Amino acid sequence: MRSTRRLSGFLGPYRIWVILAPLLMALEVGMDLMQPRLVQRIIDDGIARNDLDVVRSAGLLMIATAVIGMVGGILCGVTAIQAAQGFGADLRGDLYRKVQNLSFGNLDRLETGGLITRLTNDVTQLIEMVGMLLRIMVRAPLLLVGSLVMAVITSPSLALLFLVLLPFLAVTILVVARKAFPIFSQVQKRLDAVNSVMQENLAGVRVIRVFARATHEIARFGTRNDDLMEINLRAVRTIAVVLPLMMLTINAGVVATLFFGGRLIGTGSLAIGELIAFLNYLLQTLMGLMMVTMLVMRFTRAEASAERVLEVLDSVPDIAPAADPVRAFSPHGQLTFENVTLAYDADSAPVLQDVSFTMRPGDVLAILGATGSGKSSLVNLIPRFYEPTSGRILIDGVDIRTIDETVLRESIAIALQESVLFSGTIRDNIRFGRPDATEDEVLAAARMAQADEFISALPDRYDAIVGQRGVNLSGGQKQRIAIARALIVKAPILILDDSTSAVDVATESRIQEALAAIDQTCLIVAQRISAVVGADTILVLDGGRIVASGTHDELIAGSELYRDIYESQIETGAVVYGAA
Repeated sequence: MRSTRRLSGFLGPYRIWVILAPLLMALEVGMDLMQPRLVQRIIDDGIARNDLDVVRSAGLLMIATAVIGMVGGILCGVTAIQAAQGFGADLRGDLYRKVQNLSFGNLDRLETGGLITRLTNDVTQLIEMVGMLLRIMVRAPLLLVGSLVMAVITSPSLALLFLVLLPFLAVTILVVARKAFPIFSQVQKRLDAVNSVMQENLAGVRVIRVFARATHEIARFGTRNDDLMEINLRAVRTIAVVLPLMMLTINAGVVATLFFGGRLIGTGSLAIGELIAFLNYLLQTLMGLMMVTMLVMRFTRAEASAERVLEVLDSVPDIAPAADPVRAFSPHGQLTFENVTLAYDADSAPVLQDVSFTMRPGDVLAILGATGSGKSSLVNLIPRFYEPTSGRILIDGVDIRTIDETVLRESIAIALQESVLFSGTIRDNIRFGRPDATEDEVLAAARMAQADEFISALPDRYDAIVGQRGVNLSGGQKQRIAIARALIVKAPILILDDSTSAVDVATESRIQEALAAIDQTCLIVAQRISAVVGADTILVLDGGRIVASGTHDELIAGSELYRDIYESQIETGAVVYGAA
């Protein structure tokens, strides 16, 4: 239980509830333990002697103890829930903050489906464990020990039955717990797989339907779902053994108590009230043991979840922050790559090799290359989404590894290849990077991105609601909003990562004309010549290396690869201006 113990620190802010809940439960258990003794008194001192005063007083005392126990139980439940839900909210919040601070490499390894499971199902398992801990963890041992002691006091002879019953049940619980833990670990992993498939399918439902792959995806989900059901059934079968064994033991204990108790009554060694009281204490003892069994099962599953949660909390970002980061940093926009090489894994081939170039403040530099040439990988290095394997990147002569991450990213605005929009209004999406931007700044950014025209045509204009992931907008419209979102930040360095691929060439031309008027260092990544033809410098990437650089005219004259790309796009009509 080492993992769950490590997470106990999240209960710190709820210490008062953590203390109160067990105390209230102890009160309830104390009242429960009084009940059999009162029943014994009613039978032996009241009914047997025909003394109604004893029956009346003991009966009223039973009612009073029952009410006090009920109040204690209710208050214990309320305080336990308060502590458990607070624990869960804080743990989930810390997990989410941790995810936000992890590097892209960490996120790639953990996978989206797995993270969703950890933030939801695994945290829920731990919340339920804490709630049960604060109630049953106190009730079970107190009831078990208290009933056992009271049973011995009531009849030492009959108490010898416990020497047979308890060891048998204890061994059963331990065996089941040892078998259950690895199964519960597999349950959570297979739940990850189900969530991953579900997340992929919901995100790509249109693609699935376009290619008529619904049947295939249903089968793929069914396979993962069946795997989850199979491991869940194994877990249930393992636990299912416990309850029948417990009931068999309880029934055997009752029969043995009645048999031996009856003989003791026959010899005058035991009163009827004492037998009934002992029987109640026996049942309470075995019920306490059943609660311990439930608690062990819950702990076993919670331990598996705790390990998965700690895997995230203990993750060390691949990109380590500087020991003494630069925070006072106001760059002009000079960007330099010095012999930069990048491999995502130690065993994989480099996706970038020995890349070097320099951009002066205000320059427009374009990177052109085929799919898989390393363009987006290069862009991801600038805000430190990934760390170069070798070489260094400088902004205004300062190594970006020495700059505070937040300060660095505030100096860069990016319109990524995939235009991710958020639920909310179009205005909210444009102001995402600068929530304090004025209405005039929103309009100016939208006009530069050539988005104002289609936004103004919408019934609610800038207050129009964007569906989840921008589902109610076209690809080109989403890209223009993403460009406006990057422009409004007014960062010294602007990066457009193939962000006009879904925009028609005429609109793309107007966007480039607007970009030429801004005083920002601009890095444009593209596959279309039309997107880069006006750049001050064009770098041609092939296989992760810079194979040519220069202006459009220089590359037409001196680079066979660039010329081949240009001519192929001329033939398809992808280039309609900027001829050599």
